[in-house]
Amino acid sequence: MPKRTDIQKILVIGSGPIVIGQAAEFDYSGTQACQALREEGYTVILANSNPATIMTDHTVADIVYMEPLTVEFLSKIIRKEQPDALLPTLGGQTGLNLAVALDNSGILKEFGVELLGTSLEAIQQAEDREKFRDLMHQLGEPVPESQIVTTVDQAVAFSEEIGFPLIVRPAYTLGGTGGGMCYDLEELKTITKNGLALSPVTQCLIERNIAGFKEIEYEVMRDKNDQAIVVCNMENVDPVGIHTGDSIVVAPSQTLSDREYQLLRNASIKIIKALQIEGGCNVQLALDPHSFNYYIIEVNPRVSRSSALASKATGYPIAKMAAKIAVGLTLDEIKNPVTGTTYAYFEPALDYVVAKLPRFPFDKFVSGNRKLGTQMKATGEVMAIGRNIEEALLKGVRSLDNKANGLASLRLDEMTNDEMEHRLVKADDERLFILAEAFRRGYSVEQLHQLTKIDRFFLWKIEALIEMEISLQEQPWELELLKEAKQKGFSDREIAHWWNTNEDKVYQFRMENQLAPVYKMVDTCAAEFESQTPYFYSTYEEENESIASDKEKVIVLGSGPIRIGQGIEFDYATVHSVLAIREAGYEAIIINSNPETVSTDFSVSDKLYFEPLTLEDVMHVVNLENPLGVIVQ
Repeated sequence: MPKRTDIQKILVIGSGPIVIGQAAEFDYSGTQACQALREEGYTVILANSNPATIMTDHTVADIVYMEPLTVEFLSKIIRKEQPDALLPTLGGQTGLNLAVALDNSGILKEFGVELLGTSLEAIQQAEDREKFRDLMHQLGEPVPESQIVTTVDQAVAFSEEIGFPLIVRPAYTLGGTGGGMCYDLEELKTITKNGLALSPVTQCLIERNIAGFKEIEYEVMRDKNDQAIVVCNMENVDPVGIHTGDSIVVAPSQTLSDREYQLLRNASIKIIKALQIEGGCNVQLALDPHSFNYYIIEVNPRVSRSSALASKATGYPIAKMAAKIAVGLTLDEIKNPVTGTTYAYFEPALDYVVAKLPRFPFDKFVSGNRKLGTQMKATGEVMAIGRNIEEALLKGVRSLDNKANGLASLRLDEMTNDEMEHRLVKADDERLFILAEAFRRGYSVEQLHQLTKIDRFFLWKIEALIEMEISLQEQPWELELLKEAKQKGFSDREIAHWWNTNEDKVYQFRMENQLAPVYKMVDTCAAEFESQTPYFYSTYEEENESIASDKEKVIVLGSGPIRIGQGIEFDYATVHSVLAIREAGYEAIIINSNPETVSTDFSVSDKLYFEPLTLEDVMHVVNLENPLGVIVQ
């Protein structure tokens, strides 16, 4: 089916200001959507109130309205512009909630504005806790025992029926706002009261707490011909109970057997088809580690933070595809922009491991409550790519820009064992570093598994990194060991710490022995087809896939993760400097580590390196590319 010709003007709703749980990923998805729709010849009207985003740049849409995102102002825009259609699924929770409110106000019907992509009915079925639960029962898909409540008394009555612990999940809120875990009656009353106040429909779901199960996510795409694919599956290192935005996430999943993977994949595709979502959708599932039992946690009928991560992890631009599907194109008609030869109906294949680490604001809010639960606390995130999980994890730690340079960076020596165990049971933002410290103190994988419920596979990997620290300490200047440490993601600075020397000497020693990284390509197809994309990551292997051109070039450094005091405005600056460099006839190269941003979209620059922004990692790219200079944003 070719694209629709009965619509010309499309209104896209942005996500407004950056808040915890909704950061730059919607600037990225919204910008991609606007570009994709204009590529297909439509007139795009954009409503958004955030001046720091690329999305509100005059070059992205045909007409931009910098107005408050309220029903009143959007109604005025609809009256003035009279668009044929509205695309709400790319502006995060803000866009979805506004689409529902505009429909209820009658303005869409009055002006004949059609909703593109996912229907309102599907949005409500996924977002309204009661409708979603009913649909899952119809499909025979398991959801945890739960009850919808509109008063605190109803919540108390349900707790008497099934006991504690329980989870409170308010309807139509963002990043788990207002929700939380309850271990007793007092907590239940407090959290439910707060959750009901914050839910726009005064509705909470009280459900059995399945904390300790594995948390798995599938990013799924569907078109109007009912064709569906899984773009990416991801596994949270932390078990259920910690918001996925606050968890370390790896892609592809590492601990699932093929049977488990297919079981959850089939459930995800069955759900997106039943909801009849047109575009992208994120399905979160909980898997019992001791059986094949699983539960559906929730479904986001829109692009989310996970879909920005999935896009960058696979190189498959989900928001761009979702926008094209919304105007009637199908997966087997859309070319995959990465390979330029295959179609969007191919499921991406990965020949590397991706790790996403959250960036927390506690360096600024020292006295803030660091405990992690079902409400999101991270302000941003970083992504790192490696040939093994250890390399991806350590590159991710370096990318966080919080003075951590490896697992030994945070000084935790003063902590008593009791305090350490308490912090492992009640997780906080330093959990990864505390696990490393526990291994240094001789704790076993089994002991830490009992305390944290983290899968033993991940604990073995962290333990192996601690064993490498000990080996480095015992055998300084040993070349084979150095090579192994570099393959596992250790930085020169961290190796220097264990060798009692400085970073420069380690670097010199490496260079004398020709030990430098090569660059591999992200191409969605595990190198099965020729790829057009200039999208690279470093690793310590043999063959280099990034060939430096003869053109004069300039490297632009991105700004890393979003944190308090450094938001999306630097991404805006990065992208604009790249556009100016290309306009002036130079080759523009970006180095950045933030998966949510427009600057790490492979179509923005001539070459993209997804790397930590440290002296060592940046200088390796500089040595390879030999640019005229570097612009620091």
